[in-house]
Amino acid sequence: MMSNGGVAYFSAEFGLDETLPIYSGGLGILAGDHIKAASDMNVQLTGVGIFYGNGYFQQHIDEGGSQQHLYHKIDPEASSYPVRLVRDAEGRPLVVDVMVGGRQVYVKAWSVQMGSVNLYLLNTDVESNSDADRRLTDTLYPSEQDVRISQEMILGIGGARLLATLGIRPDVWHMNEGHPAFLTLERIRMLSAEGVLFETALEAVKASTVFTTHTPVPAGHDVFSIDMMDRYFGDYYWQFGTDRERVLSLGRVGDAFNMTRLAVSTSSKVNGVSKLHGEVTQDMFRRWMPHIPRQDIPVESVTNGIHIGTWLATGMKKLFDRHLPSDWAVRTAEPEVWAAVRDIPHIELWEEHQRAKSEMVRELGLPLSSSGGGPLIVGFARRFATYKRALLIFRNLERLAHILGDPERPVCLVFAGKAHPADGPGQELIRRIVELSREERFKGRVYIVENYAMDKAKKLVQGVDVWLNTPVKPMEASGTSGQKAAMNGVLNCSVLDGWWAEGYNGRNGWAIEGATDGDLEYQAQQDSEALYRLLEKEIIPLFYKRGDRAVPMEWVNLMKESICSIAPVFNTHRMVSDYWHKLYVPTTVRGKRFASDNFEVASRVATYKQFIRDNWSGVCVRKADILADHSSRIGLNKTAFRAEIQLGAIWHKDVRVEAVGSDGRHGIWKVKLEPVQQQAKGLYVYEGASPEVSINIWKANVNVRVTPISPDFTTDFEMELAAWG
Repeated sequence: MMSNGGVAYFSAEFGLDETLPIYSGGLGILAGDHIKAASDMNVQLTGVGIFYGNGYFQQHIDEGGSQQHLYHKIDPEASSYPVRLVRDAEGRPLVVDVMVGGRQVYVKAWSVQMGSVNLYLLNTDVESNSDADRRLTDTLYPSEQDVRISQEMILGIGGARLLATLGIRPDVWHMNEGHPAFLTLERIRMLSAEGVLFETALEAVKASTVFTTHTPVPAGHDVFSIDMMDRYFGDYYWQFGTDRERVLSLGRVGDAFNMTRLAVSTSSKVNGVSKLHGEVTQDMFRRWMPHIPRQDIPVESVTNGIHIGTWLATGMKKLFDRHLPSDWAVRTAEPEVWAAVRDIPHIELWEEHQRAKSEMVRELGLPLSSSGGGPLIVGFARRFATYKRALLIFRNLERLAHILGDPERPVCLVFAGKAHPADGPGQELIRRIVELSREERFKGRVYIVENYAMDKAKKLVQGVDVWLNTPVKPMEASGTSGQKAAMNGVLNCSVLDGWWAEGYNGRNGWAIEGATDGDLEYQAQQDSEALYRLLEKEIIPLFYKRGDRAVPMEWVNLMKESICSIAPVFNTHRMVSDYWHKLYVPTTVRGKRFASDNFEVASRVATYKQFIRDNWSGVCVRKADILADHSSRIGLNKTAFRAEIQLGAIWHKDVRVEAVGSDGRHGIWKVKLEPVQQQAKGLYVYEGASPEVSINIWKANVNVRVTPISPDFTTDFEMELAAWG
């Protein structure tokens, strides 16, 4: 068995290739790319997911444009990766059991070998289970809440038990989205069974866990009723060494249990998947911590990337092999490696793109002639969720018909994607596009490709000319399809949301600013107007501006700029390296420290937090004065602050006191105050001054804040507590 240590990476879906359809979209593809990069980089990592017997649905679009959902049994033999049943020392299938809603459910596991990384996939199709339980892991993201919570218990609890049975003891537990968060409860239960107190176990688990959140969309966060939690966790509450209320408090939001909240409560590091998404997530989590300003809510960001080996067209790869340094494929995160793209002759890059385009047209059965570089093909392929606004380009049908129908400069739109079986509005989008594609003015100009999956995604990101992305800003957490397109020389035209807000440099594609004010109707009006203008004035003229040899030289310059600026940054080698340095290494160190000497640090932190919680109600800011603009000896303007703070039983070295104000630019400034005298037991005077803060103090919304701190916390806001004046 594997040695101890390393990272356990849990995800509800993994997109490895189209032969294993156990993914529905971006989250799964990202998880697949993450473990492929970990294997390339020899990062010690073990993946844990679910083997869905019938996978995600195959899509058929009928005559009326309605999406039909077809499920086929997955054949493990068909995968391009070796998939094997996990067996015990005696050669029998290894089985773990999980209590689900009062029933013992037996779970077996398949293992998929990805280079140096093992991915374990759990499945309940075991003879000793009832028929209903054998079907629990049949389909991905079932609509029935009972099946959904059962799957998440199998993933989190069953996954943790499987690793324990295999003798794998990870240093870091990484939850990719909230679906696997029950693993933290199972780890607390295991420690409790060894006699570790609940609060100590919670601190030890927290210290070694990281959580990546992927969506600002409420539907992406699983929520279960308290009644349902009681039904499914009634057998577990007593095993945690605490009461039901305390267990539920870890995930309780209002009168429901929120899996994202559970994940945040039990992790020491939380990250979003782009810089902008990190901020959006802080806004979202603020409702749980209303007295902490958004800027201080502890969320980091690691921007998603893609696995270049998986998504790069074969011809492009050969072109890079000829022109880039020989070891370019293992040095993808180094900008200087990609600089050589600028020296590739324009005609070679253009012809390689034409080959990928012809192959896409042939493979997807599009009735288009792709000779001579035309028509300009714009691709839009992703999940049909309403916030992604597939219909934005159709807002002004006359104008669009005029844009697409120019016989001198033909343009085609190609759409692909699935809508979740329970998402009626998403399916309506597909129906509408089918309807429009049949209108006389759009015939031969608008196409929809059915059953979008990894095989078709590859052809699209490699073969279209422009990749279109028009989400409602800031709803796109990251988005990675545009990164796949960029590596292949396809140009992005996207709302400045998710990764594109970081990737766009003014010379490597086109940006739609993305209106965020006004209602959705107004935003759509602004954004569609910007899109039409870009197509009419910039994109189409540039594509059809041909020199001798029929190569659009300026367009190819943009292709080169796109590859050089995007490829080295938005790839999974850079991403996994960021996870390694920012999350995995510090968490490994912290987890080991908290567990050493019989959980000495975890126990101390638990006791300290309990003391702070018990006494926090006694903390208050009695009086706060701003003594503006004291001229100091060196003639600088200083703003001084003075506050009287009641700390009660809490020691003054266990809190941070600071003046906090708005900088007027969505940021905040802080000035630390120090205790200068003790007026009575537990009552202190704090003072501080800052030369920097000479802004208009009365408009800055200044206040004084007290927060509990400890050198053992990962952030000053770990306890989610603050007392304000």
